Amino acid sequence: IEVMLVQVDNGAPLGTDLAKYLNIEPIYFDFDKYFIRKDAKISIDKVLAYLNEYPSVNVQVRSHTDSRANDSYNMRLSANRAKATADYLIAAGIPSNRISYEGYGETELTNGCSNNVPCSKENHQLNRRSEFIVVE
Repeated sequence: IEVMLVQVDNGAPLGTDLAKYLNIEPIYFDFDKYFIRKDAKISIDKVLAYLNEYPSVNVQVRSHTDSRANDSYNMRLSANRAKATADYLIAAGIPSNRISYEGYGETELTNGCSNNVPCSKENHQLNRRSEFIVVE
């Protein structure tokens, strides 16, 4: 009797940011806004395709702001961005129990553009983003 072992591919490892894993542009937001931009839909649709391909993968949407408003406002704004991103995936058919979300405000900047640091609009833009972190 011959036994075949089949390795199941469960996708990216825990803690992986799917944007980096899939080599796609991050989901960026306009200043002081939380709607999903047209250019972001290209990337978010690739995340959607990945989630459809790997139905056992769950993600946490982590959304961020730049530093140009007060901290409490930015926490609310990032929470709205996270919810808008999660809602997009859920509206496209991903079960809500596979998507969690959290806003981080300006607590995880990608560069040195913190409070009172002069930065270009382009550098501030790099901080206004959603990430898709594999959590299960």
